[in-house]
Parts: sequence; C-alpha cells; structure tokens
Amino acid sequence: MKPPDTTIFAVSKLAKIRDSQTARHAERVALYSRVLARQLSIGPSHVLQCTREFIRLIYQTSPLHDIGKIDIPDAILRKPGRLSVDEYDVMKTHPSIGAKMIDAAIRENPDARFLRMARDIAATHHEKWDGSGYPNQLVGTQIPLAGRIVALADVYDAMTSPRSYKPAFSHAWVARTIIDSGGTHFDPDVVQAFIETEAQFVNILTTYGEQSASDTRTFALNAA
Repeated sequence: MKPPDTTIFAVSKLAKIRDSQTARHAERVALYSRVLARQLSIGPSHVLQCTREFIRLIYQTSPLHDIGKIDIPDAILRKPGRLSVDEYDVMKTHPSIGAKMIDAAIRENPDARFLRMARDIAATHHEKWDGSGYPNQLVGTQIPLAGRIVALADVYDAMTSPRSYKPAFSHAWVARTIIDSGGTHFDPDVVQAFIETEAQFVNILTTYGEQSASDTRTFALNAA
C-alpha cells in the first residue's frame, strides 16, 4: 500500500470507528461514485477529465466526503429524529470542517493529487448545480466534477437507506427524484450517467444496501 493510500485508509478508519452506519454509507458512495465516473469517462464531455487515475482517486477519496462530521457533536450526529433548524445549521458546517482538515494535510503534502480531490469532495458534495447548495453556493462547473459526482452518489444512498427519521425509499422513486432534479440539484451530465448505469446502482443497492423498501413519502433532498 502506497503512503497516500495509507493516509486515506487511516482517516477513513477513524470515521468508521465513530459511526458504523456512516462507514457503510461511505463504502457504498465510493462504489456509486466509481460507476458514475466510469460512465462519464466514455462520453465526449468528460473523457479527458475522467481518466483511469481520476476513477481510481474518486473511489479512494469519496469515502472521506463526510470526514468533517468527526467534529459534529454526538447529540446532533446521533439524534434519533429530525434535526431542529439550529441543529441542521451545525450539521451544515461539516463540509467546511472536512475541507479544513484536509487542507492541513495538503500543507504537508502539496503535490498529493489524492488530497486535493478529497478536499474538493469534502468541501463541495452539498453544493447544487443551480447555486442553492452549501456551504458556498457554487454554481454549475464552479463545483469540481468529483464533488458533482459524489453529490448524486451521496443523495442516492441517503435516500435508499433507512434512518431513524425516515424509511428507505425505493430505487424507482429515488431515481425519478434524481432525474427530476437534473439541472437544479445535480449536474445534468451526471444525471445522464446515472440513467445509463441504473442497473449497476440497483445491483450495488441489492448487494450492499441496509434495507429495501417501497415507501415513497416525500423526503427533502437537502436532508441527505
């Protein structure tokens, strides 16, 4: 194992020790992100960016997307119910916290591409294509491609997984919600890649998911 990979492994383990549910979520997000990146690599718009190295790096670094949650109080992170407005505001700080954590590592390893991608993902996976996301209201391609990919993978997994405050929603309902959010929440190209790889998403969900369900009650995307 190379030193950069060792660093990723160690930090990922730190997050997993704190919250096993988060660990399983992170592992599935990595699988979904790799599927999307591979699909984008064969299209004309992103073939130059989605190289073999990009695909490898997004699989390795996407599990760090929520690393900033290490600094979120347990009373909020583990709350068995919906968060209050104030609690949600605290939760929304985790992308900035994660980015600052990885920034510290970048200062020690300024040429490490894996750290730069990890930072991009941690900082921007809650940004939205139309600029309504957080923490910096980035718009469109201001959001790094890795962040745009992980944004969809993260939401898909959050919505298809059961939580104390919601059931797991069916693939069909979540897919329709994601497709309808192309151009607002999600990069339309990433949504198209999702459409073209739905069967792979279903296979990952069936193989590694926590629970299947068909509940289609409304669930806000920004709660993911």
